[in-house]
Amino acid sequence: MDLWLWVLLACAAAYALKVSGYLLPKSVLDRPFVPSVAAALTVGLLSSLVISNTIAKGQALVLDSRLLGVGAAAVALKLNWPYIVVVIVGATATAAGRWAGLP
Repeated sequence: MDLWLWVLLACAAAYALKVSGYLLPKSVLDRPFVPSVAAALTVGLLSSLVISNTIAKGQALVLDSRLLGVGAAAVALKLNWPYIVVVIVGATATAAGRWAGLP
């Protein structure tokens, strides 16, 4: 029961946060720093999700071929290659690492 209480509280907090965005006046949202902060938060959240799903397995850190794929994809992104090419480069690097015997 204790777990479900925390889940319901988290759902209520997320809903309240979402609704509060609709309640903000337009003058607040028109300030120049708001879009840049929103973009920075989005990039930060996505980056943390990618890294945590890449190097974490449960409570342990795991360095395997997925990290090789993320590194190769990061280089392809830095070179401004098209997104589909970035995905293919990352997948190919991961596959090559597994073929070479990395976990």
